[in-house]
Amino acid sequence: MAEPILVVSHISRKFGEIQAVDDISLAVAPGQIFGLVGPDGAGKTTTLRLICGAFKPDAGSVTIGGFSIDRQAEQARELIGYLSQQFSLYEDLTVLENIRFLAEVRGLSKDDWLPRSQENLVFVGLDAFQDRLAGQLSGGMKQKLALACALVNRPRLLLLDEPTTGVDPVTRQDFWQLVIRLAGNQGMAVLVCTPYMDEATRCSRVCFMRKGKIIQEGSPSQLRKLLQGRIIKLTGSPLELLIRLARTDTAVQDVQRFGDGLHLRVEPGSTSAVMDRLTEQIEQSGGMLDQMLNTTPTLEDVFIEFSEDTASDFSVAGCKEN
Repeated sequence: MAEPILVVSHISRKFGEIQAVDDISLAVAPGQIFGLVGPDGAGKTTTLRLICGAFKPDAGSVTIGGFSIDRQAEQARELIGYLSQQFSLYEDLTVLENIRFLAEVRGLSKDDWLPRSQENLVFVGLDAFQDRLAGQLSGGMKQKLALACALVNRPRLLLLDEPTTGVDPVTRQDFWQLVIRLAGNQGMAVLVCTPYMDEATRCSRVCFMRKGKIIQEGSPSQLRKLLQGRIIKLTGSPLELLIRLARTDTAVQDVQRFGDGLHLRVEPGSTSAVMDRLTEQIEQSGGMLDQMLNTTPTLEDVFIEFSEDTASDFSVAGCKEN
């Protein structure tokens, strides 16, 4: 793998008595999509702001392209493109005027920013709307405009803070196709914060965060393998009976609703025994068993395994529902 563009080493930050970020270390290489995944309050956005220099860490260091964000902030920030969680452009300016404003703030000349902006607008699919006021764009189009603005300086590192929150599923799909092309075709390093587990599966590497800490890190396939053979998919009726019976089995560590059924996380090596016991108990209790099988773990299953008290923070089908 190529040398990392971004190296974060043991950064921490407190706000009063709240430890928002606690000893975070990570590295992101060119062509890599690195996902910071966790619920609201996990410390994702604060981590991103520490990386770009909006906040100063209480401890630790951040380097971007070899430049320290603390000591060489100007050089480091020239390598960053940043898309914030909320649309923060000017709604009374046109699409092209927004790009021009941000480009000139960065010190780019017209000869630099104009051809780049035209390329970026074609890339995000807004070239036909460059004279439309930003305030007249849909939510998805605003996000695409924000992405075009973030790319105007041709960054080597793209920072995305929950970029698809509040947009429809089709727009999310379109946006992620753009991000994948940036990483895959242009070799850009991408660090994205997301509360959505389905988006985490699109990342080449995932870092689960909770209460300011990293609780697990790896590729999606590596993370799923941590629970290989320990997840049972159970469907039947009544669902309340199946939940009660599953929770009384001492080898069942967790029971979560998943779609129209349940996911049971069991102790290592106990899958067959649990399935045999539950089959018998459901029949004796007058329940209906439709399906019970050993299934591939999801990233939600893995997060719950490595988290404490997650029921109040996550839905089973993802950190957030669309």
